[in-house]
Amino acid sequence: MGGKLSIIQPGSGFRAGLDSVLLGASIPQEARNLLDLGAGVGVAGLTALTHDPALEAVFAEIDPQTADLARGNIAENGFAYRATVLTLDVLAPGNTRKAAGLGSDLFDAVIANPPYFAAGTLAPDRTRAQARHMESDALDGWVRTAVSSAHAQGSVIFIHAAEALPQLLAAFDARMGNIMVLPLCPRPGMAASRVLVRGQKGSRAPLTLLPQMSLHDADGHGFSPRFNAIFRGTARLDWHMARQDPTSGRTDSV
Repeated sequence: MGGKLSIIQPGSGFRAGLDSVLLGASIPQEARNLLDLGAGVGVAGLTALTHDPALEAVFAEIDPQTADLARGNIAENGFAYRATVLTLDVLAPGNTRKAAGLGSDLFDAVIANPPYFAAGTLAPDRTRAQARHMESDALDGWVRTAVSSAHAQGSVIFIHAAEALPQLLAAFDARMGNIMVLPLCPRPGMAASRVLVRGQKGSRAPLTLLPQMSLHDADGHGFSPRFNAIFRGTARLDWHMARQDPTSGRTDSV
C-alpha cells in the first residue's frame, strides 16, 4: 500500500498477503459500512479503510489472539474511531453471532478470504491451520453468514482458490444475483489460480464472467500496471472497468 499501512503479524503461522489487499480494494466505492469475515490481523479491512475516509468497518475473527492483533493494527494505523473487532465464529448460529455483537441485514459490503484448503493434514501451528483449512462443506456456511449480514441490496465479495469456484457459485447463486466472477492468473496464458466473486443480495440479474486478469506481465518479476497500482494503494479494483479491454493501459482503476 505504498507505506500507507503498518501491520503487525505473528512471527510464525499464517501471514496475510496479496489476496487480502486485493479483497480490501474490491469493495464498491459507494459502500459506507463494511464487514470483514475471518479478518485475521485485519489487512483486507484496513486496506478498504485506507482507500475511503468515509468508510466504517467491523472485523470478525474467531481466534482471540489474532483478534487482539487486529485491534492493535486498527489503533496503530489511526482507524480506531471507525472500526471495531468482534471475536466470533463465522459459522456459529445466528443467535450466537448476534450475542457476540454481529446483527443481520446491516452492511453495504461483506468481504471474506476463507480458508483455502479442505481439512486434512493440518499445519502444526494452530492459528495457521485454522486460517488455511476448513471442512469442504463449510464454504456454504461462510456465504450464508455473509449474505445474512449484508443489507437488502448489499454486496458480498469473496476471494478464493480457483478450484473452489463450483462451490462458491453454488452458494452465491442460491442466495444472490448480479454475480460477477473475476479470474486471476499469475501471467498471461496461464490458468487462473484465484477468483474474486461478487454477488448482490436481492438482485435477480444474471451472472457475468469477466475477462481473466494477469497479476504479472509476460516478462519480468514486477506486477502489471493495473495491479501495481492496487498494491501501491493508488487504485481500487473497479468491477465495471474489469469488463473492458485489459490492454487499454489505464492504471487509475482496474
